[in-house]
Amino acid sequence: MKRFINNKHFNKNMKSVNAFFTFLLFVCPNVMMAQQDSTSVSNDSITWNKELESVVIKAQKQLIKQDIDRIGYDVQTDEESKTQTVMDMLRKVPMVSVDGEDNITVKGNSNYKIYKNGHYDPNLSKNAKEVMKSMPASMVKRIEVITDPGAREDAEGVDAILNIVMMDGSKLDGITGVVSASYNSLNHPNLYTSLTGQMGKLLLSLDYGYGGMSSKETENSQVTERTFLETGNHLLAKSAGSNPGDIHYANLNASYDLDSLNLLSASFCGYFYKLNVKGDGQQSLSNASDQHIYSFSNHYWMPGYSHHSWNGRLDYEHKTRQKGERITLSYMLALTRQHTDQENTYADLANAPFVYTSSLQTEHERFTEHTLQADWLRPLGKGHKLEIGTKYIDRNNNSHNTQDFRGSLPTTENQFEHTTRVIAGYADYIYNSNKWSARAGLRYEFSYLKGCYPDASSSSFSHSLNDWVPQASLKYQLTESQSLKLNYTTSINRPGISYLNPAVVTSPSVVQQGNPLLVSSLSQSIAMIYMYIGTRLTLQLAPSYRFSNGGIASIQTAKDDVRYLTFDNIQRYRRFGFEQYVQWKPFDGTTLVVNNNLRYEHYENPNLGYRTFGWSDNYYANLTQQLPWKLQLYISSYGKIGRSPSTVYNMQHSWFGYYFSLQRSFLKDDRLTVRLSANAPFNKQWSMEADVVNGDFYDHQTSWNRARSFSLSLTWRFGSLKASVKKTEHSIENDDVVGGITKG
Repeated sequence: MKRFINNKHFNKNMKSVNAFFTFLLFVCPNVMMAQQDSTSVSNDSITWNKELESVVIKAQKQLIKQDIDRIGYDVQTDEESKTQTVMDMLRKVPMVSVDGEDNITVKGNSNYKIYKNGHYDPNLSKNAKEVMKSMPASMVKRIEVITDPGAREDAEGVDAILNIVMMDGSKLDGITGVVSASYNSLNHPNLYTSLTGQMGKLLLSLDYGYGGMSSKETENSQVTERTFLETGNHLLAKSAGSNPGDIHYANLNASYDLDSLNLLSASFCGYFYKLNVKGDGQQSLSNASDQHIYSFSNHYWMPGYSHHSWNGRLDYEHKTRQKGERITLSYMLALTRQHTDQENTYADLANAPFVYTSSLQTEHERFTEHTLQADWLRPLGKGHKLEIGTKYIDRNNNSHNTQDFRGSLPTTENQFEHTTRVIAGYADYIYNSNKWSARAGLRYEFSYLKGCYPDASSSSFSHSLNDWVPQASLKYQLTESQSLKLNYTTSINRPGISYLNPAVVTSPSVVQQGNPLLVSSLSQSIAMIYMYIGTRLTLQLAPSYRFSNGGIASIQTAKDDVRYLTFDNIQRYRRFGFEQYVQWKPFDGTTLVVNNNLRYEHYENPNLGYRTFGWSDNYYANLTQQLPWKLQLYISSYGKIGRSPSTVYNMQHSWFGYYFSLQRSFLKDDRLTVRLSANAPFNKQWSMEADVVNGDFYDHQTSWNRARSFSLSLTWRFGSLKASVKKTEHSIENDDVVGGITKG
């Protein structure tokens, strides 16, 4: 493109001319100009033609955006999204960390839920590793960390929400799709495929994934050294095993534009896995003088360990003639079925404290949930919005547990049913201006809980709960690139069937059962977030404080050298955190990302007088480097520094990991991407250590898992990926259950 100036009365000096051309360059960014000089001068005029030499103006759209309730990463603006996976993008998102084994943490821990397009997605939450590392980033519009959800989108039971917003649009020619496959040296195959198509006003999307876990990949071993305070006896327990199996997951999504104001969307998701857990162990007990008391070996096998979940959802969204006003009606049905068969055989018995030689435990758990929700969003004027809504949940859990001791003990059987019904209402006020943003909401929940025993082993029980859940956030835009936010959140944890089930499960060294009288618990947090977003540097600093009383926690006791485990609403928890995120681009083609979470944690059981506390630093660092021949190099390190508590009984030690990968794209528009990866190439195994420091016994536990692996992955995109299934802007998400089979 050329720019010419001809002015008969132009008698300014050349600096003015150059200034004018500089102005034209900036008002026409991303335009290459190649021009040559040609100038003629006379006494009364100047005729000037100028062609600038090769100049390229680059404009980088902002990748990270902070809103009043969330931090978003614009995946499509990131050029690397064309050739990378969603897992790669997650490594760049503030407050999100991914280690070399693709374990995802948000805000430094695993207590989070994953949504797709604003609503809870069971497949992603239960199988994030397999889906995220297979799904191409080109299918995702942005990734959001919802740090302080409002009263409607209440993050019940979780510290944060990870929301994956898929690409949207309405123009699509034919069918588009993606096929991705990988295989590593530990015999782990992975496959993901997705198809999207349009037929008039109907938009359809179907995806399927498969992951295979081998015995080699899942090899693990563990050594526990325990001292019982009552007797002074020492227990030494060793085990080694594996859990090969297959994982399948699928999603079918559809949307239909009734007209410009009405949208109907539906989805059906399925998730299934079956594992063949097996292994061997040895246990021995000796007294304080190291004299032998008993010993035995055992072989365990779980040939029937299966889990499948199904989720169907229907959403209707109506937009009124009032700009920004929206009414959403939603229904969701969630089903989960889990079946477990575990067989134990005992041999080499020497003074064993039990009379049976084998046992067979069978457990069936069923979870069914119906949810109805209605939401209304109404603008109240410039910068003001009000959102109100109501929600009803009908949740039914039931379990059937039997344990057959092949010896002189009788078979035990237990049946338990638990019902939870929740009626909730909320109101959320949102304000936005040039400098200030605010959000304040209040949610009320009435819960009715009932437990019964179909086998008449115990009396039925019921009780009601009333919970108020306030939320508030305030944000100030200091400058164009700097902002400061203060937020307060409250969340609810409700017990799941695994915590409630009173069935007694017995083994030679452990007896455990749930507590049907557990109730919900509240957790509150206060945080301040400072964010700087510059051309080369993005920085986030976030000090926070979280506290709860009456939290659901395990209770460990010991009697006659046997450990007993149950649960109670007894835990006090305090956490001081300081999260840091840095994304630095010192040179073109070089990006350094650091996610760091420094925290002090304090657990306490006031009834028993137990407490644990300590500092730790969870970190993740990733270096991306563009190399010649379109190669991209990734180097990552991750881990934890410090000895920190995980419960009122347990302390965990430091650990670390690292990995490398190299990739290149081929074909037109980089449609084929090939990646070679190496996880911990210099370490055959990882070890983890933990201690029990309170209670009726002390122990030290060390576990080992496979570390070193090499993998090859291929991703091929075909057709056009400019559209995907539309979704209503809001839908249903239930995330309040802990210790249930729905947690995955």
